[in-house]
Amino acid sequence: MIDAGTMASVMSSAQAAAGSNGFLDAATNTGFNSAAVPFAGMFQSMVQQASALDKKANEAVTGLLTGQGVEIHDAMIATQKADMAFELTLQVRNKAVAAYQQMMGMQF
Repeated sequence: MIDAGTMASVMSSAQAAAGSNGFLDAATNTGFNSAAVPFAGMFQSMVQQASALDKKANEAVTGLLTGQGVEIHDAMIATQKADMAFELTLQVRNKAVAAYQQMMGMQF
């Protein structure tokens, strides 16, 4: 099992490797202490962030299509951020379900 200290070390290494380009900061800086918040709260926060990014992407694409001065690269970046956030949330859910299924298969 990965403890909070190991996870913080991995996240700081990932931020250093990414050059703190903003997206990784937004994806990892959720504004709460991961050791004090249960998994449900963390997952709910991830879903809310993914939803907010999706809403921004939809607004950017709508602005691009209606000629409201949104540049194509801005719309594409917003769309990719929303896609990455959704994929991350989906993979976390998949890992949680797999862990639950593995635990249910254990004999005590």
